[in-house]
Amino acid sequence: MRVIAVDYGDARTGVAVSDPTGGIAGDRLTLTERVPERLAKRLAELARERGASAFVLGLPRNMDGTEGPRAEKTRVFKAMLERASGLAVDLWDERLTSRGARLLLHEAGCHGRRNQAREDAAAAALILEGYLARRTIST
Repeated sequence: MRVIAVDYGDARTGVAVSDPTGGIAGDRLTLTERVPERLAKRLAELARERGASAFVLGLPRNMDGTEGPRAEKTRVFKAMLERASGLAVDLWDERLTSRGARLLLHEAGCHGRRNQAREDAAAAALILEGYLARRTIST
């Protein structure tokens, strides 16, 4: 069961695709699409191409667990992605994934603003790894 994780953003969206068994994060990429409807269609196409059966979408929450305007935009995008793909879209608390991605890239010697696309893809991979780990523990 291949899963695609999405770190949804206004300018760039990080994407991570699991291996065919849904056990580990594999490919990472960044999509640059500002129109949510077109982004949902691109992700639906990617899911068909890769044979994915589900999405996990990072849900931005404040550190105290509350949700702000960005979380509402994400929930609206979730519905769009479900309609475009016909697949289930699970939400995943993405607190600190961007920071974790930045730290991982820094440790790997990747610094500076030119790495923002890599950060988005790495954040999606962290969302996917957390989601897959929880699913493995639950089964």
